[in-house]
Amino acid sequence: MPQATAILLRERPAAIFTTGGYVAIPIILAASALRIPVVMWEGNVIPGRSVRATARLADAVAVSNGATCSALGLPAGRCFETGTPIRELAGIDPIAARDRFGVPPGGRLLLIFGGSQAVRRFNAAVAEALTRLVERVHLIHVTGDAGYAAALAAREALPAAVRDRYRPYPFLRAEMTDALVAADLIVGRAGSSTLAEATALGRPLVIVPYPHAAGHQRANAQPLVEAGAARLIEDDRFDAGSLLEAAAILDDPVRHNAMAAASRALGRPAAAAAVADLVLAAAERRAFPEPAAILRRARGELVG
Repeated sequence: MPQATAILLRERPAAIFTTGGYVAIPIILAASALRIPVVMWEGNVIPGRSVRATARLADAVAVSNGATCSALGLPAGRCFETGTPIRELAGIDPIAARDRFGVPPGGRLLLIFGGSQAVRRFNAAVAEALTRLVERVHLIHVTGDAGYAAALAAREALPAAVRDRYRPYPFLRAEMTDALVAADLIVGRAGSSTLAEATALGRPLVIVPYPHAAGHQRANAQPLVEAGAARLIEDDRFDAGSLLEAAAILDDPVRHNAMAAASRALGRPAAAAAVADLVLAAAERRAFPEPAAILRRARGELVG
């Protein structure tokens, strides 16, 4: 606390933006004492302990899902649904993105990745289902470093006619944007950013929550499942059979289109702009916009 107070007295910030966490606690407490406005953002439906402990000291709390406001016990005027700020996805040509991964017109592309968490279960499911998958779809598979060599060997063992349908990568960095835009169906974990990017693009999902995330990922996924944008498979039930069953979504255009529409309705492509509006209002000591206006801004319905 003394160190945090000294830093704030020296720097004299107009406002503070924080995503919570234990490291933020002394800064938030010092800011409250010094009357420096604080904007907090929480990406998980179930807020973490440090966020629950300090949210009432923030002047405004931005959340990915409106249910988090109720979990924090905050009034509507101080809690704003913005979604999760994501990388810029607008303006990317889907046809060009699909060309980069060798997906022809009319081809269907499945993207599977496990985020930063363990992907061994995903890799095992792909390995067992691979020959049947490439008969039906194109597949981008993010393996992690440990699984990449085995995935390359599996690719080389495929018949030449379908080998190019399987593209394993240890990681996707700059190419991840193209992969998301190109994909017809995404299989992955339920991190806040993964769900935000998929819904901003209107992509259906098959979500396999990471089992060691204290229930956060399952709670993050639930609104998408309830809206019909995603199907949830528990980690211990995810195998080759469930992966093939998930890929069957691409065989049913009616179901796929309905899931895509539900995903798009949940998208908040301008979440970063909505959060920035709150931070600027705090820094300029202006009244915060109405929650409904912030939500419209996050949806991309308000520009400026």
